[in-house]
Amino acid sequence: MSKIITTGITRRGILKTAATAALITAVRSAFPSGAFAAGAGPEVTGAKLGFIALTDAAPLVVAQEKGLFAKHGMPDVEVAKQASWGATRDNLVLGGAANGIDGAHILSPLPYLMHTGKVTQNNLPVPMTILARLNYDSQGISVAKEYADTGVQLDASKLKAAFDKKKAEGREVKAAMTFPGGTHDLWIRYWLAAGGIDPDKDVSTIVVPPPQMVANMKVGNMDVFCVGEPWNEQLVNQGIGFTAATTGELWKGHPEKALGMRSDWVEKNPNAAKALLMAVMEAQQWCDSMENKEEMSALLGKRQWFNVPPKDVLGRLKGDINYGNGRVATGTDLYMKFWAGGVSYPFKSHDSWFLAENIRWGKFAPDTDIKKLVDEVNREDIWRAAAKDLGVAAADIPASSSRGKETFFDGKVFDPENPSAYLDSLTIKVAS
Repeated sequence: MSKIITTGITRRGILKTAATAALITAVRSAFPSGAFAAGAGPEVTGAKLGFIALTDAAPLVVAQEKGLFAKHGMPDVEVAKQASWGATRDNLVLGGAANGIDGAHILSPLPYLMHTGKVTQNNLPVPMTILARLNYDSQGISVAKEYADTGVQLDASKLKAAFDKKKAEGREVKAAMTFPGGTHDLWIRYWLAAGGIDPDKDVSTIVVPPPQMVANMKVGNMDVFCVGEPWNEQLVNQGIGFTAATTGELWKGHPEKALGMRSDWVEKNPNAAKALLMAVMEAQQWCDSMENKEEMSALLGKRQWFNVPPKDVLGRLKGDINYGNGRVATGTDLYMKFWAGGVSYPFKSHDSWFLAENIRWGKFAPDTDIKKLVDEVNREDIWRAAAKDLGVAAADIPASSSRGKETFFDGKVFDPENPSAYLDSLTIKVAS
């Protein structure tokens, strides 16, 4: 994929940044009720939320199935399936009032890409808010069966010779992810680059919606893909390919999806936003309990949600991983996390990494003010208010908005206080 490297500050960039700032100011001026009215109920009884058929959407599904939205004064919440992340974006641009959606289970970087107009029509910014993280870990990088004899696992370099051979034969090597600049794009790029494979030069990256990954690999449309569950497990169960690594092996305890909302909806309905969040947080606690995994798999497998056999969901939810290449691991700690250990809290330091990686691959300009952008979108203050009202133990509320330095499987370290040093340490990149 060809990239345009943006360096320095352009006049268009300044105007666009100013437009975004003006839009945010206008939204907050129009709806000055940013402070929660003590004891007041939600301003509205419903909201339209989108989800993609991925296991990490479970908190929204469970909140709906278990009546938790209604419990917190929001009985008319709709949780609507989206066909792709592009559809999620388009429906958020429309907004609930125009038959779109007000918020969604979303790739953590996507609100930032929308907020800055990077992925919207005519590059028009759509102010967005992140209210919570939905989960950690348990995405997968899976490879077509034809590469089984390479022995590729965490070290992607084992694919290099096979990819070079295929290209020499005039055939394209395709690496599929779910949305440019989204989490799956960043995981597969990190993994390939760590193995000396340039994701922009040595392979072609393509976009495929999560529920269509397995069918596309079955007919040979891709060589490798990164997606959330249950699709890696389904691939293995159908004997089409194998999992080289789970993303928790790349970065243990990594953030993944978020609960994102249009900022104008949050500003107009601050108590409703908090009520929604409380319902989702309560659902996250339920999802996190091992004793609920069987019921959760059955719920998610239902036709209106994922429409898959519950067994395709259950195994990896419990940390049992059949990689599909003869490797089987049971009872691992690579299962999806929903609550314990601060999962739900949206650490600003994690959003800083997502932005740094998107600078790395040319989605944001090298001079992007990461801290300013994170402060505009990440509303961890609303999460703290919701946690307090929900009676979350003080020990379960992170003391800082930074989780500190993060270390990756290849030894690279990301210090949120110094993203530039991290970017400088990387060999394969578009920008520094």
